Amino acid sequence: MKPAILALADGTVFEGTAFGAEGECVGEVIFNTAMTGYQEILTDPSYKGQIVCMTYPLIGNYGINPEDIESRRPFVEGFIVKEGSPYPSNWRKTQTLEAYLKEWGIVGIQGIDTRALTKHIRDEGAMEGVISTVDPSATSLVEKARSSPGLIGRDLVKEVTCTEPFRWWQGEWRWPHGYLDDGRPTTARLSSTLRASTVNSAEPLRPEGSSLKSEDREGRRAQLNLFGERSSDFGHRYLVVAIDCGIKYNILRQLVSNRCDVVVVPASTTADEILAFGPDGIFISNGPGDPEGVPDLVETTRQLIGRRPIFGICLGHQILGLALGGRTYKLKFGHHGANHPVKELHTGKVEITTQNHGFAVDIGSIPGKEVELTHVNLNDGTVEGMRHTRLPLFSVQYHPEASPGPHDSRYLFHHFMALMKQERGTSEPVELPGVEQSRVLQQGDIAI
Repeated sequence: MKPAILALADGTVFEGTAFGAEGECVGEVIFNTAMTGYQEILTDPSYKGQIVCMTYPLIGNYGINPEDIESRRPFVEGFIVKEGSPYPSNWRKTQTLEAYLKEWGIVGIQGIDTRALTKHIRDEGAMEGVISTVDPSATSLVEKARSSPGLIGRDLVKEVTCTEPFRWWQGEWRWPHGYLDDGRPTTARLSSTLRASTVNSAEPLRPEGSSLKSEDREGRRAQLNLFGERSSDFGHRYLVVAIDCGIKYNILRQLVSNRCDVVVVPASTTADEILAFGPDGIFISNGPGDPEGVPDLVETTRQLIGRRPIFGICLGHQILGLALGGRTYKLKFGHHGANHPVKELHTGKVEITTQNHGFAVDIGSIPGKEVELTHVNLNDGTVEGMRHTRLPLFSVQYHPEASPGPHDSRYLFHHFMALMKQERGTSEPVELPGVEQSRVLQQGDIAI
């Protein structure tokens, strides 16, 4: 097995063996505490710019399948495991994890002490790192890590958002049929034939980055089609425009399954263009990096506040915080995993949540007294949810769609439906305390 090195910006070095593609990658090194769900983690666009270390020691034991993806391709910069399973066993698997990493050019490393790495990041904080199978010099790799740009102030959303609007049809996964296609019977299909279509067309799009030959796709489709065709009848009641900052597919599936007709638009779409669709509600998605790195999206969001119901998660939650005039800050090592306890303050119930973020909202910095805290992280007390007491908007820092993870928080999609039912929007922007005539600076500060 080919040697590989992980070098951190503080000079810490781990030696292991290559796992996945050969080469070199640079990114912020973080750890994820989920025991399963590595395929969903790899394809979560929120990990753009980051190297992910899995804390669970054996990764890859159920292989890779064509259905458990959360975007058009893997977005992690690199992947770290204690041990990668060479002999996966699962009835849905079509390839090994290592083969998948090689196919997509993801550089990885295995055989290092991931527990020691995790403790180091927890104590010292997330930091830039380099994985290399081509440069044997630890000194050289440490310097590369130190000279990497990091996440602060970078616009990583533009690297993961879609380029054109499209309509999403696919609903949630249900036994024994698999993913439901909103009343359009289909056989089980690979990621390369997901039911995405342009807004003005019902024709399915050919996916970006499809790497399977036609005969391979047909063969694997037949292999997965164990239960014949299936259909559903969701019955649309609401039109939702989802702003794609790096949206996960399961978010869209949950919206469709809750009777939404979903149009996905690029993060650069203006407020007027969004309102031109005539939506009943607006969803602001998860995404990678620093929320202050996307000031145009913050300004767009500010222009939408009060005009339609808004639901934001993860980066979308942070964008709303900035649009309301508040501040965000970087966490020491972030929250990444499928087992984070969050308390919902109104009922006192505790939810076990899926999380993936490195920044948080300072709710006390939001002007006025109209935004209230709704959820709090029980590990460190950070803000996990908020709502406006006068305007139809709310947000959470975590991932209610999970995938991977528990389903404790899916009630939030029902809350969004209820909000759209009672609100019809207004024709003019509303005034917000402290941000009426504001513009968002590059650093995300509000200037009056």
